[in-house]
Amino acid sequence: MTRKFFGTDGIRGTANIEPMTPETALKVAMAVGESFHNGSHKHMVVIGKDTRLSGYMLEPALTAGFITMGMDVVLVGPLPTPAIAMLTRSLRADIGVVLSASHNPFADNGIKLFGPDGYKLSDELETRIEQLLEKGPGRRAAPGELGRAKRLDDAGGRYIEFVKQSFPKGLRLDGLRVVVDCAHGAAYKVAPTVFWELGAEVFPIAVAPDGLNINRECGALYPEQMRREVLARRADIGIALDGDADRLIVADEHGVILDGDQLMGLIATTLARGSRLAGNSLVATVMSNLGLERHLAGQGIGMHRTAVGDRYVVEKMRALGCNLGGEQSGHIILSDYATTGDGLIAALQVLAAIVETGKRASEVGRVFEPIPQLLRNVRFGDGLPLEATKVQRAIADGEARLGPGGRLVIRKSGTEPVIRVMAQGEDETLLAAVVGDICDAILTAARTEGIETAPQSMVQAAE
Repeated sequence: MTRKFFGTDGIRGTANIEPMTPETALKVAMAVGESFHNGSHKHMVVIGKDTRLSGYMLEPALTAGFITMGMDVVLVGPLPTPAIAMLTRSLRADIGVVLSASHNPFADNGIKLFGPDGYKLSDELETRIEQLLEKGPGRRAAPGELGRAKRLDDAGGRYIEFVKQSFPKGLRLDGLRVVVDCAHGAAYKVAPTVFWELGAEVFPIAVAPDGLNINRECGALYPEQMRREVLARRADIGIALDGDADRLIVADEHGVILDGDQLMGLIATTLARGSRLAGNSLVATVMSNLGLERHLAGQGIGMHRTAVGDRYVVEKMRALGCNLGGEQSGHIILSDYATTGDGLIAALQVLAAIVETGKRASEVGRVFEPIPQLLRNVRFGDGLPLEATKVQRAIADGEARLGPGGRLVIRKSGTEPVIRVMAQGEDETLLAAVVGDICDAILTAARTEGIETAPQSMVQAAE
């Protein structure tokens, strides 16, 4: 079945345009409610959101849909995505819902779903929900069995304590100067509090959400403001989160940006030294840099790759029994503590390495030299350009030219109408030629809207 609504991270789109309308949100809630109805107990759903203006429109629609199906609704307001995963388990809820489009601009929004175990739903469950969306609910609650809605006032405090428990006992952040960029997003209250309560001197930025400024020139995708603040404050480290705080990008004391690959390399080697890296392996995606893979191999640590999307990383971690995985974009999953990517928990592991070693962020954070990497995004309209013969020929030719020492990844984004063309290899001139030829072939194969180029040696994946 071709999936109409769900992408790689739930349902996503422009607010007040299908599928991100109150009408569809109501139907989604009803389909999810029917899908997760199991037994005669009173069912419960936890709903959280980030700070987008459209959250005020979609939250009531979801609430009405779940109440229609006889489910009680617990509203927690703006909180990070991983907080909703945690609360779903903690409250013994049947489903957790997050209204967020993660790193996207304010005009977008999305619906992310967690099962009662706190994990994102499988493809099979999402397909079942889509089928229920198409045919409509088979049952509704009787008038006396409708659900109720209430707010959980201490949800933020519960999450703060949960995150702090992941920091090694006996350690403190006393004396560390920490810049925290909250992207005007869901962590704008909880993130500064976590670091301050653990002893750091905290300099929060992008903590004044107005519904329109989430991710605007700030946060994990735009770390320049955080980098400048680190230098201006002479801080020891900068921490940048995205709109729903499930990803992390760091700046060292010199303002040098450390992406998810560097951070995963640091955490993996730290865990391995303490014999705490389950399976002695890291799970990463096809986008992670070859330099990370080679570095880990030199340390005797394995690396398994998955498709892009933190849910696929988690699935492989569970299948292989690994406790560390993530993406170059900064989604880092530490399954000893959380069921999904958590920017705050990942940041505390980086800070723990600084405190335990007594070294600066620049000394512990740059763990490998990245192999040159080039990513270009081709934004397209209609059609299936990757199926065109000319495009397939260009891809095959590119793979041959890169040879065994290089990597080529071409994939359609699961969250926006973009085809991503990424190449890695030692010869940057060859990378530019290969990526350029493939992008040109795609441009001629479909109605397109232009190319966005990210020619730096390290590139953040968009999902």
